[in-house]
Amino acid sequence: MGKIIAITNQKGGVGKTTTSINLAASFAAMKRKVMLIDLDPQGNATVGSGVNKTQVRYSSDQVLCNQACIQDALVKTNGGFDLLATNQELIVAEMSLLQLPQRELRLKSILEPVKGQYDYILIDCPPSLSILTVNALVAADSVLIPIQCEYFALEGLSGLLNTVEQIRNTINPSLHIEGLLRTMYDGRNRLALDVSSQLLEHFPERVYRTVIPRNVRLAEAPSHGAAVLHYDEKSQGALAYLALAGEILRRGEKTEARALS
Repeated sequence: MGKIIAITNQKGGVGKTTTSINLAASFAAMKRKVMLIDLDPQGNATVGSGVNKTQVRYSSDQVLCNQACIQDALVKTNGGFDLLATNQELIVAEMSLLQLPQRELRLKSILEPVKGQYDYILIDCPPSLSILTVNALVAADSVLIPIQCEYFALEGLSGLLNTVEQIRNTINPSLHIEGLLRTMYDGRNRLALDVSSQLLEHFPERVYRTVIPRNVRLAEAPSHGAAVLHYDEKSQGALAYLALAGEILRRGEKTEARALS
């Protein structure tokens, strides 16, 4: 059975979409079967994966509103993973979702028939606590939180952790924190070092050892419609996301071993 990971942070500009694309490509490079769901109406994960969001046959809004099935909507990407693409029509669909019964369960019910076909399903969430984000958290097994090491990082993290706790207590009791990922990290910056230290102090078991550095190639790759692994495989950004994928796999193996023992 595959694992569903919601990649989210209520604060924008923290590397959420960059992480979604590059983690999907890194898992795929490790021979894992991966689906990436673009659940942000901006459609940046779609464009960054090399897919023209205006030319897809079906997109996430049609799937969520029962106008298409997910199997017909998935697009193969050059990154080696399947993509449920998104465009601005998702804004309209978001309004329609609010009128549906059990609206927070839509994505969960859509993914249940296909979950077993994938090792990982990654969901790129919008930078807000909307009905789309709630759908992602209800459908997910775990939450990966990218965090830029800056002044407001911990304040935003506190709010998100409270939201995850509310979802766990009300509708998805198995939801847990997959990990906290430090992004756009510059070790020469005193503030970044201080915030990183605070994260490690307060969440020692949850912070990934892997750190995503500030990297020009990582920033350039989306404009070429490619994960950084396929844009410049030797760049620091590519190596960092491969390391992150490996760390997540190792954590998963340890968790399974403990469960079996």
